[in-house]
Amino acid sequence: MAKKVQKTDAEWRAQLTPEQYRVMREKGTERAHTGKYAKTTDAGTYKCAGCGEPLFASETKFDAHCGWPSFTAPIDGTAVAEAHDTSHGMRRTEVLCSACDAHLGHVFPDGPGENGLRYCINSASIDLEPEKGA
Repeated sequence: MAKKVQKTDAEWRAQLTPEQYRVMREKGTERAHTGKYAKTTDAGTYKCAGCGEPLFASETKFDAHCGWPSFTAPIDGTAVAEAHDTSHGMRRTEVLCSACDAHLGHVFPDGPGENGLRYCINSASIDLEPEKGA
């Protein structure tokens, strides 16, 4: 992980769109099936929209039919952090960018693959950097 990114609230508001700010800094959620990456199959690296840190590889993306981009694992063991989330009367595990603490989404134990995890991520919190030559 790169150096910890710290910005003032005013700096985040100036950098992010209102939707990105709501999702990433206020722990909001975009409506299902509305995010730009919900159905994307392009090759590349999904980076944090707040600080640019690599978070997920396109090879780990799958269609969970939930309406949000879903991944089986982060790009490496330090890319994301997790926190307990008991908001909205639910017990969930929140996923955060390790570098800037941006809210990305949640991780659930109902995914495919070896680890059985589904990282359900808001499109507003990520940017896809296309694979070179693609």
